[in-house]
Amino acid sequence: MNWYLAVLKNYAGFSGRARRKEYWMFALFNFIAAVVLGAIGLAIDSQVPYYIYLLAVLIPSLAVAVRRLHDTGRSGWWILIAFVPLVGGIILLVFLCLEGAHEANEYGANPKLAPQGI
Repeated sequence: MNWYLAVLKNYAGFSGRARRKEYWMFALFNFIAAVVLGAIGLAIDSQVPYYIYLLAVLIPSLAVAVRRLHDTGRSGWWILIAFVPLVGGIILLVFLCLEGAHEANEYGANPKLAPQGI
């Protein structure tokens, strides 16, 4: 849960690097929250809470994905490859799953070596 909150606190931070753990823990809690809100929406016959949540986490989701791409040494613009039909989403998924660069790159120092407050 701390990883999820850390991403939300840095909601518009597109610079720097994000570890795989930070990205995937955020994705997991984001998925769980969306499923719960979707179920609540079905129960009350209104998907408004679900859509409000999706809108609220849009910018943090993009920001952590860009920081994750930075960790692998790629520009954040690579996120747009998801719009390529059939293979774009697969390529982006592979980039997000790759291990980050061990040394410092143009986007900052290795986040694994930085002290974590989490």
